[in-house]
Amino acid sequence: MSSTAEAAGMQRQIELARNHAAQQRIAEAEAAYRAVLKAAPDTPEALNFVGMCALARGELASAQHDLERASQLEPAQPEIWKNLGIVHLARRDPGAALAAIDRALALEPSHHAARLHRGAALEMLGRSDDATAAYFGALVAAQERGMWRNDMTTPPGLRPAVKHAIRFVDTHRKRIFMELLAPLRDKYGAGALTRVEHGLEIYLGDRPPDYPDPRQFCKFFYVPGLTTTPYYPRDRFPWHAELEQHTGTIREELLGVLNDPVGVQPFLGTNDNELLRQQNLLAGTHGQAQWNSFFFHRHGEVFEQNARRCPRTTAILDSLPLVHIRGHAPEVLFSILAPGSHILPHHGVTNTRLVTHLPLIVPEDCAIRVGGIEHVWQEGRCVTFDDTFLHEAWNRSGRVRVVMILDSWHPDLTDAEREAIALLVGAIGDFNQAANVAAPPKD
Repeated sequence: MSSTAEAAGMQRQIELARNHAAQQRIAEAEAAYRAVLKAAPDTPEALNFVGMCALARGELASAQHDLERASQLEPAQPEIWKNLGIVHLARRDPGAALAAIDRALALEPSHHAARLHRGAALEMLGRSDDATAAYFGALVAAQERGMWRNDMTTPPGLRPAVKHAIRFVDTHRKRIFMELLAPLRDKYGAGALTRVEHGLEIYLGDRPPDYPDPRQFCKFFYVPGLTTTPYYPRDRFPWHAELEQHTGTIREELLGVLNDPVGVQPFLGTNDNELLRQQNLLAGTHGQAQWNSFFFHRHGEVFEQNARRCPRTTAILDSLPLVHIRGHAPEVLFSILAPGSHILPHHGVTNTRLVTHLPLIVPEDCAIRVGGIEHVWQEGRCVTFDDTFLHEAWNRSGRVRVVMILDSWHPDLTDAEREAIALLVGAIGDFNQAANVAAPPKD
C-alpha cells in the first residue's frame, strides 16, 4: 500500500475515534485510538486519549507514560500538559502537577480547567492562600463566560472539582482577609472593627447590603452603619474653610493649565462620543462632549509632572486630610467639562470615602444632581457628597466648567476603621492580582 493510502487510512481511523468520543462512546473511541497507535505509536492525540482512559480506570503508571510521551511529541499542546498535571495529582505528586499545569497555562493562560487544577496542586502542597487565589481566578474567568454557574453549565467530569473550589474559596477568602485585620483588633479592641467586618461580609456575598436609602448603591465596598445622605453639612469638614481661602491661588494655576494643556487627559480614557454614549457614561447636547482631567493623584499614584506645574496647589493639597489607600486613593484632579457635556447618571464604588468639589470656574447652566437633588456650584464654596448615590453633572453653557475633585474619608469612620479599610482594600487588590482577575472598581 502506498504511503498516501496509508495516511488516508490513518486519518479515517482518527476521524472514527473522534466521532466515537464526540458521542461519548468512550470504549469504542479508545479502541479506535489504540488501533491508531498500533500503526503509528507516536501519535500525540491518540496517546492523550488513551492516557486519560487509563487514568479513569486508575491505571496511573500507564496514564503517566502515555501523557509524558504525548507531551514530548507535541510540547505546544496545553491540553496534554493539563492532563499530565491531573495524572500527577492522582499520583499525589503536586510539585510535578504544578509544573505540568504551569506549562499548559504558559501556552494558554485562559485555560479555565488548567487554572482549576492548578488550585488543586497548590492545595495539595499546603499553600492554602495561593490555592484560594488560583481557584477564585478560575471560577471568575469561567463564570464571566457563562460557564460553571450551575450543573447545567459545568461538564459532568468537572462538577466535583468546581464545587470543591467554590467551597474552598468561600472558606479561605474570608479567612485571609479576617486574619489580615487581627493586628488591628489587638490594637483597638475586638469590637472596633465590627462595621468594617460587616462590610467585608457584604463584599464576599455573606450578608446583604441592606442600604438604608434605596437611591444608594456601592459598586465595590459598602460599610453599614454610616450616616447616609446625598450631601453632607459643611460643619463635618473643618478643612473646607482652609481650602476655600486658597481658591484664587488654585484658580490661577488652573488657568495656566488651560492655556497650556500639557497633562490634560480624558477622564474616562477616551472622548469618543459614540463609545461613551453606548456605555452610558457621557453625552453632549451640542458639539463634541468632553470630560477632561488634570490629575494630581489617581488610584494612589502621584502625577509628579502635574504637581510640579502647580506647586502652590500641590502644597495646599498636602495639608488636607485626604484618603490614602495603596493602589486606590486619593483621587484629586481638575475636572474640566466642556460646553454641552453631560456626565450621565452613575454610582460610585464605596461609601467609606466622600467626594468634595471646590468649584473654580462655573458658568451659568451648570449643576450636579445627587440622589435626585440638584446643586448649583458656587465658585470658591466646597460641596461634599456621597457618590454611591446616583449622580450626574452637566454643563449646558457655552464655556468650560472646572471643579477640583478631592476624596476624603467619611467623617463617621474611626481611626481604627480607616486603617482597616485601607488595609483591606489594598489586600483585595493584591488578591485579585494574584488570582489574575479584574481589579476592584476604583472610580
